[in-house]
Order: sequence, then C-alpha cells, then structure tokens
Amino acid sequence: MKKLAALFLMALMVTGLYAQSKSDLPSVTLKNLAGKDVNIAKLSNNGNPIVITFWATWCKPCIKEHIALSDVYEDWQDETDVKIYAVSIDDSRSTAKVKPFVEGKGWDFEVLLDVNGDLKRAMNVSNPPHTFLIDGNGKVVYQHTGYVDGSENDLYEEILKVAKKKK
Repeated sequence: MKKLAALFLMALMVTGLYAQSKSDLPSVTLKNLAGKDVNIAKLSNNGNPIVITFWATWCKPCIKEHIALSDVYEDWQDETDVKIYAVSIDDSRSTAKVKPFVEGKGWDFEVLLDVNGDLKRAMNVSNPPHTFLIDGNGKVVYQHTGYVDGSENDLYEEILKVAKKKK
C-alpha cells in the first residue's frame, strides 16, 4: 500500500511539473529579419506582456490582423509596454518575400522566421493566424485562433489585465 501511495505522489509531482512547463515558452531559436538568432524561451520584456502571433504572407486573415495590430501598436506600447513578435511560418520557398512584405506594410513589431515550423509545432499551432499573450513570467495566459474585425480589441483587454497585474 505504501508503494502505491508513493507512486501516486510521484505521478502527481511529475504531472504538476509537466503542466507547469507546458505553459512556458519553448526553447526554439529563430532568426529575425536581420538574420540574428532569437531564442523564444529567452524572450523578455521587463515583466511586461508579450504577444506572439503566427502568420504567413499568403494568409489573408493574418494580414488583416497585422494591419489592425500595426494601427494600434504604438498606443498599446504607450499604455502597457507590450511587445509584439510576429512569427512568419512561410517556408523556405517564400521566406525571402517576408522582409520586403513587412517593410512594405510598415509593421513596427519584431518579425521572426519559423522556416522549418519548429516553434509552430512546439506551440501546437495548426493554422494561422494564431495569437498568444505571454505574461511577465513567460506563461501563456491567453490565445486565440483566426481573425475577424475587432479581434484586436479582445486581445487588448487581455493585455490590460496582464499589465495591471504587474503594477
């Protein structure tokens, strides 16, 4: 009976540790548009919220979402110090289009390239757009898939909740 209880406690501990680590950012290294390595697990924003969006140049809802985010990003930064990372899931055939595409749109957020889909797989992203909100401790506190006009307002409400917890 003691062995059974000990096994049960160990299983609970392992499950608890696994559940905790599932919400942490995975240790995946991507390149930014300047060609520098960025390890996702090391993303930080001085305890402020981070948004990670998965998108592609061929994804119309993604482009609409990023245009909407770009329109409000400066105000959001002023109010909450949020930082947005836009992770392109374009493959090696179309990744060369990403930088001119982003520059043409005038997007100010950090763009990362997930050419092999490593981060996409690690974060269980099936279809773009897929957006994650990360709190100041590196935990996923909100996520949503797809985009309809006004979805950025829901995201902003969640960002405000995270930003208020910090203060």
